[in-house]
Amino acid sequence: MVTSRETRRGWTAFGCLVTLVLLGVALYFGAGVGKTYWKFYQFQDAMRQEVKFAAKSSNDQILINMRAHADSLQLPDDASKINIRRGEQGISIESEYTETLRLPLYTRDVHFHPHAEGPI
Repeated sequence: MVTSRETRRGWTAFGCLVTLVLLGVALYFGAGVGKTYWKFYQFQDAMRQEVKFAAKSSNDQILINMRAHADSLQLPDDASKINIRRGEQGISIESEYTETLRLPLYTRDVHFHPHAEGPI
């Protein structure tokens, strides 16, 4: 005969298993979303580095570096369309692209606008 105590123990283990599975699924799909945002921050950081050393680089060299960085991060092709504006006081670098986040039962396009500006 099964006592109520043994039954509860089984349900506790099952509840723990369900919790772990749900946590694993959340981490799996959250990692994909996090990776998309992490690539954006890396790309924007590369722009900031180019702005810091803009006095020693031409616009063409900055453009080559930024396109190579976008390619290495496997960003969409639109990310390689980089605008560089250099004035007497400073420089600005920017780009725009859209990434599609695909989750179960949910798809969303996220628009990114990395940019950096600073003095020359």
